[in-house]
Amino acid sequence: MRTPDFPTGLKRTEATMAAIKELIISQHLRPGDPLPTESSLCDQVGVSRSSVREAIRKLEALRIVSVEHGRGTFVGSLSMEPLVQTLAFRAILHAEGDFSALRDVIEVRRYLDLGCAEQVLSSLAGTEQPELQACVERMREHARAGEPFPDEDIAFHLGLMAPTPNEVIKQLIHSLWMVHQAVVPELGLEITPHLEETAEAHQAILDAALAGDVEAYRQAVSAHYEPLEAIVQDRL
Repeated sequence: MRTPDFPTGLKRTEATMAAIKELIISQHLRPGDPLPTESSLCDQVGVSRSSVREAIRKLEALRIVSVEHGRGTFVGSLSMEPLVQTLAFRAILHAEGDFSALRDVIEVRRYLDLGCAEQVLSSLAGTEQPELQACVERMREHARAGEPFPDEDIAFHLGLMAPTPNEVIKQLIHSLWMVHQAVVPELGLEITPHLEETAEAHQAILDAALAGDVEAYRQAVSAHYEPLEAIVQDRL
């Protein structure tokens, strides 16, 4: 497996990155598995040590590989953290007089929650969910004190999705929530007046899920996003 000849260092680095990813796939490596040594990669890929080092550096930034000094290079966690950082920075960067990037993130979050309605209800309908109910109660306590409740919020949404087998959806929901939480304080959005409304929206979501009422669930999800969507819309 050798990279083709490219005239520029950038293209050579990109080709080396592609070759290393191909190696991971072809050898059926999983997160945490070791990669060949740097010299071995140079031989297998057919490029210089500097090209391999630059490719590894970029792949590490993408969480595709992980470098542990003194131990070697391993297949990375493959997390979506780079996506979170990019979307958050994009939303903040574009926010000078234009909150459309944050609006887009909120919209995608809502689409995901609505799209997963039937999966969530098929898992939760007719069950008891004391941990999710406890999350809602803690939200109410914080709301009455005028305090935001980000920890309870993400625990609630991940708890709803826990029985769902689709790991990509779970990661996307978590990643977009992280973007949301990173961006809102940076933009100085005031959400405190809506805390109690938001807590009750979570209760409505849970009630509908346990009752197996898809329509009520979707209405509750939409209501959950309405306060923030209204705040953002006012800034557009």
